[in-house]
Amino acid sequence: MHYTHLISVDELKALHASDAPLLVFDCSSELGNPDKADAMFAEKHIAGAVQAHLERDLSAHDPANAVNGGRHPLPKRELFAQTLQALGFDNAMQAVVYDRNGANYCGRLWWMLKWAGHDAVAVLDGGLQAWEAAGGAVESGPAPRRARGQFALKPALRRLVHTDEVLQQLGRPTQTLIDARGAARYRGETEPLDPVAGHIPGALNRPFTDNLGADGRFKPREQLQAEFDALLAGRDAVGVVHHCGSGVSAVPNVLAMELAGYPPAALYGGSWSEWSRTPGLPMAQG
Repeated sequence: MHYTHLISVDELKALHASDAPLLVFDCSSELGNPDKADAMFAEKHIAGAVQAHLERDLSAHDPANAVNGGRHPLPKRELFAQTLQALGFDNAMQAVVYDRNGANYCGRLWWMLKWAGHDAVAVLDGGLQAWEAAGGAVESGPAPRRARGQFALKPALRRLVHTDEVLQQLGRPTQTLIDARGAARYRGETEPLDPVAGHIPGALNRPFTDNLGADGRFKPREQLQAEFDALLAGRDAVGVVHHCGSGVSAVPNVLAMELAGYPPAALYGGSWSEWSRTPGLPMAQG
């Protein structure tokens, strides 16, 4: 059995006990302080997990290796496949991704694996906190060196869109933009990271944290469905494009819509950080 969206703590424990091909990735990070990711992993992580670092492993800051702009450019798929191999990942493995940040960072790897054609990837519901609360084994220090994996790319299972595509469809009923940033950043009242405050004209706002309950787990399917139905207000879900500041925290919205029963939606990887740095593009506030 493959897990393709969420996996519970109990299900992950059962996978460990079954000796099924499995690799667990710790994607914990901190906005504005990516160096802290290494310290968090060294302090505590799920036993047997490897680290997937947002800046080193899940972004490509050399334009020659990137497929888009913004603060966290996605690496070319071929480069990402090499990273997976270096981490010891094979096509036959179930991937489980987690963080201690409300799925803000591990969602990035979930989406990227889908984009690389690998469907057997799931987010640990509740993250490290839920794992520890259930008595799951943790360890500290560096991850043990693993044998190089044999990962081959397959046709992408999720769609990436770029600035020119978003601009071409702007204002048309065939596209609905959903911005996952906090409401104050969306409205343009504050902007701690990008050069211009505001949002793409016409975008709807759903902060990614709205997908989680008080226990840190994703809300039930029926509740997510009702909330996205209200947000879309009759708009065609097929035309949804998710974005955020740099293409990272948009992914919990992508995942939540799928959990709610909607078809997979597109991701605008460059997001506001690329849009706001591109001369001549329209911007809105309020």
